[in-house]
Amino acid sequence: MERSRVTGESQTGTRILLASLSAMVAESVTFPIDLTKTRMQLHGAQRIGAIGVVSEIARKEGVIGFYKGLSPAILRHLFYTPIRIIGYENLKGFIVRSEANHGESLPLATKALLGGFSGVIAQVVASPADLVKVRMQADGRLVSQGLQPRYSGPVEAFTKILQSEGVKGLWKGVLPNIQRAFLVNMGELACYDHAKHFVIDRKISEDNIYAHTLASIMSGLASTTLSCPADVVKTRMMNQGEKAVYRNSYDCLVKTVKFEGVRALWKGFFPTWARLGPWQFVFWVSYEKFRQLAGISSF
Repeated sequence: MERSRVTGESQTGTRILLASLSAMVAESVTFPIDLTKTRMQLHGAQRIGAIGVVSEIARKEGVIGFYKGLSPAILRHLFYTPIRIIGYENLKGFIVRSEANHGESLPLATKALLGGFSGVIAQVVASPADLVKVRMQADGRLVSQGLQPRYSGPVEAFTKILQSEGVKGLWKGVLPNIQRAFLVNMGELACYDHAKHFVIDRKISEDNIYAHTLASIMSGLASTTLSCPADVVKTRMMNQGEKAVYRNSYDCLVKTVKFEGVRALWKGFFPTWARLGPWQFVFWVSYEKFRQLAGISSF
């Protein structure tokens, strides 16, 4: 029993390490797309497409401009991704092994709730790093307009936010943040898990890169559709400084719809999907491969 417990703890530690490593790879590869999506959402009523935003960044900030805010983004995923991935897997395993469940597979609705709950916990922990990432991404627009950026780097961003907005300032926008995290992980984790096993059980593919790719595409579409409105609200709330434009996430939602229309809630949908698709592909393929190399069963 003791040996089994030690082995389980060691395996959990390995899974945490592999999830962090896979997330770092995926974030680095897809970060320019995330930056484009964030800039689109911050343009407000001004209509500008993804190509226009990319051209503006390349022209005014150069290649390095596409990676503005990468370091806090990676820092965020060192906390966010392992908590949500391992948390979901452990919660699912606990319920499956329970006497009430008799070891049967879980329905999609239960997986969705477990995914959403794991995402909420992870996002609360990682919210300060997410705030710094959004602020630094938004700073690139100030530079392109010939204005002085608010922060020179992530450390200064953390320090200035603490000084001017207090500890609570690091969790500004946490409510729309956790709302988005619930929806993203409800779509991503549950859909990936369900879709992968559907593909394997129906003999469409073995448990390999093809099954992982199909599952990641489906989960990317599901999570983007569910989370985009909350993502728009989250981005605008977190980008506010001391002079707040919105009182709370509901006020932001109402004002966005009132002045820009309902379609504004899905502003940046295609860049978001274009990022979530590749991000999930890189992450899940890497994570599954790393688990295989480590001698751990697939997700």
